[in-house]
Amino acid sequence: MWPWMSRRWDRWLNRNLLAKQLRDAADGAVAITTIPIVADLVGKLPVKSWIYYCVDDFSVWPGLDGKTLGRLEDELIAKVDRTIAVSDHLVDSLASRNCHAELLTHGVDLGFWSTHSQSTSSSSCSSSPSLPLSPSPPLVLFWGVVDRRMNAEWVLALADSLDAGKIILAGPQQDPDPRLLGHTRIELPGSLPFEELPQLARGAEVLIMPYADLPVTRAMQPLKLKEYLATGKPVVVSPLPATEDWKAFLQVAGDAEEFVRMVHEKLSGGGDESGDAERGHELSQRLEAESWQAKAQRLLEWIENPVAVES
Repeated sequence: MWPWMSRRWDRWLNRNLLAKQLRDAADGAVAITTIPIVADLVGKLPVKSWIYYCVDDFSVWPGLDGKTLGRLEDELIAKVDRTIAVSDHLVDSLASRNCHAELLTHGVDLGFWSTHSQSTSSSSCSSSPSLPLSPSPPLVLFWGVVDRRMNAEWVLALADSLDAGKIILAGPQQDPDPRLLGHTRIELPGSLPFEELPQLARGAEVLIMPYADLPVTRAMQPLKLKEYLATGKPVVVSPLPATEDWKAFLQVAGDAEEFVRMVHEKLSGGGDESGDAERGHELSQRLEAESWQAKAQRLLEWIENPVAVES
């Protein structure tokens, strides 16, 4: 069998097997997908409507078959009833392909992440061997997928500058820069239970988000950005479209030297306390409007009014 015939056969087989398994559950439902690989199922299930919630540019994601995913996304957006995107960059990208997308950014659970609303004396917050809290301050923290989207040069420069403490890169590892694995000031504990992250954040001095400037990072809106801000901890980031609307509450570094300097300033407690208090009040008000409840309500309105959008 020729390779192209094999690929077509695999797609036909997968489509029909999945459609058979999902048909009963799909009857009259609204189907929401965040991945383009289900393009073949549109029109094959008895759903009321299809919604594509575009959360990343998979065509440029490290390690994925970008050409195939881009083609599947083109097929998907031509079939669905409504398209939603998580960032302005993705909205613009879809518009360039004649697809109108609504903007729905990520939300945040303030009560879960607030370092002030959770008692440090509760049993759930007691010391746990699964939490890699360093006994020697400072503790600089990142959580999320550790992969090639991270600017390893910036992290290594920061690690070289530390005389004490650790940089914790918590989260699943997907082919990270191997230099990160061997540095004595960097720990990669792997995936941690989500419920343990607020405790880990309470033990940190500074939270960092040092993404490299890449097509995939320019399209993303990291969930962790609002989570970081909700902890009340200092946050040092690289410049991305996703950070632009929040830069008044962030330390935005333009290069490795500035990144290291900004982190050390926050480690030493530098800053205008009165200005920080004012910004903290403004930040709390903004984050309250970004709750997952508010995002869910907006999505529900679109689900209950599935007006087809021409693409």
